[in-house]
Amino acid sequence: MGILHVTGGTFRLALGDWVIHPEVILLGFLLLWGYTYAVTELRPKVSDAGRVRRSQMILFFLGVFSLYLAGSSPLDELSDWLVSAHMAQHVILTTVAPPLIIAGVPSWLWAWLVKVSRLEPLLRKALHPIVALALFNGIVLIFHLPFAVELQVRSDLFHFFAHLFLVVAGIVMWWPVLASLPSLPKLSYPLQMAYLFVQSLVPSFLASFLTFSDRLLYPTYPARGMLWGLSPVHDQQIGGLVMKLAPSIIMWAFIGWAFFRWYAEFEARERGPRWEEVETELRRLGLDE
Repeated sequence: MGILHVTGGTFRLALGDWVIHPEVILLGFLLLWGYTYAVTELRPKVSDAGRVRRSQMILFFLGVFSLYLAGSSPLDELSDWLVSAHMAQHVILTTVAPPLIIAGVPSWLWAWLVKVSRLEPLLRKALHPIVALALFNGIVLIFHLPFAVELQVRSDLFHFFAHLFLVVAGIVMWWPVLASLPSLPKLSYPLQMAYLFVQSLVPSFLASFLTFSDRLLYPTYPARGMLWGLSPVHDQQIGGLVMKLAPSIIMWAFIGWAFFRWYAEFEARERGPRWEEVETELRRLGLDE
């Protein structure tokens, strides 16, 4: 079912007439079912499983919902017509959904998943901050090359698998900032800030080719027809700005969060722990019951 109605370059969206991609809906259902099973049926069987906080459940749900918005909403249909919409879609898949999903999965469940997968040696290497940055930006670059973008526009199946790769790459990139496993630990707050600062700069190289180029890098889009009177070059330039500015805003928000957390820890060490902070940590570990 399509949602795009184009007449003379005018885009019209009918409410409730969203595009339906069964594979996206199935993926979302499996993620939510697996999460529900883990926190209700699996948790009692894991000896060191802590309590699952309501905030974690909400974050995970928002992460899955953002995947749905990126892959089966009007934005997905627009991404076949506008470079800028395509870039907005990828921003959601790499810098919005992954941190929500990581933060929404409790540490004991991550530990169980790593254990049963037997991938800890590989994950230790892949999730090293330098490797994570290289993997993430390499995958992002590959799926933004002209031939890869053309395949995403022309093949729904390739588009879906490209999205899967981008989400996994996003989880790899965000892991050193949000992880909570002793075996695969996150960076200290100062290193988190340095890591995110570097990551906020790297996309600017690719985005600059879109923003400042007068030459069309993705000829597939103007061949399909443009919307809202946007010229192909202007659409491409907007796409470059979206690709650079939106992730940078998110990265700098996390840098600010890491700074204040670092400062709070420094103050706590200076004055000693308060009972309220001990209670908060016990609740975080699920040991207050």
